[in-house]
Amino acid sequence: MFQDIKDPRLIYLKGFLFLFAGLLASAALLLEYPSLKVALLLGLAVSCFARFYYFAFYVIEHYVDSTYKFAGLGSFVMYLLRKRRAARTEVESPPDP
Repeated sequence: MFQDIKDPRLIYLKGFLFLFAGLLASAALLLEYPSLKVALLLGLAVSCFARFYYFAFYVIEHYVDSTYKFAGLGSFVMYLLRKRRAARTEVESPPDP
């Protein structure tokens, strides 16, 4: 359905568009609710989401399951669901004699 982006210029453009959108959304929130508390909570939320993305992308592939290849957060959710289903099936099936 969708093809991977292969042109490095488009990859950079996409990355900087995400950065711009994040900065724009953050600025809009801070203009709407200008307080130190909101700024700190926003910074904490952004940092936590970035760490989760790193966890889903790097940590799982390099420290937990080397067969997992990251293809986005959707693929990470599917990976978790498959692992959960496999673990449940393993528990339900009786051991071989």
